[in-house]
Amino acid sequence: MPLVPFEEITHLFAGFEHTAFRLETRRGYATDRAGERFQGFQRGIEPHPEPEHPWNQNVRQKAAQGARFSRVRIVDDPPTDGQRFLMATAAGNVAAGEDIRAISRTVAESVSLPDYDFWLFDSRTLVRMHIDDTDTTTGVEVTEDPAEVLAACRARDAAWPLAVPSAQVWAQVRSSV
Repeated sequence: MPLVPFEEITHLFAGFEHTAFRLETRRGYATDRAGERFQGFQRGIEPHPEPEHPWNQNVRQKAAQGARFSRVRIVDDPPTDGQRFLMATAAGNVAAGEDIRAISRTVAESVSLPDYDFWLFDSRTLVRMHIDDTDTTTGVEVTEDPAEVLAACRARDAAWPLAVPSAQVWAQVRSSV
């Protein structure tokens, strides 16, 4: 399966009909670390929600159409700086209508979740992210192969009932710092 640039699949985020699910497995992402919000977070500045960010606008629009975004983030114990940042910024995405949950890496491994990130659209289109050792997305694979899509559906269905709402996890992490 050939890799394509992430930019070539962005239409899927507006075009899906029912569900867009993301599994996040990384301990951090290069795009986050390069941003001003992450740099401020590292200095103790809480990231403010960005309701007018194009991502949140799209989430609200899709929710108004009856579609939903959801994701499960695998989190280490203790969480990495990158994972803490994602938990701190999740409130803005949740306010827009996205359901973001977290699962411990230990639990994720116990149910054999994949060790790669993916998006699953309408339980029929799988976008497998290819991320290098610097946490940079180098491209994505897009497939509708029934066996691969079924494996992603099974991973989603295994992770979801074990995952905890992101705000709950973030409250626990913040209270321990």
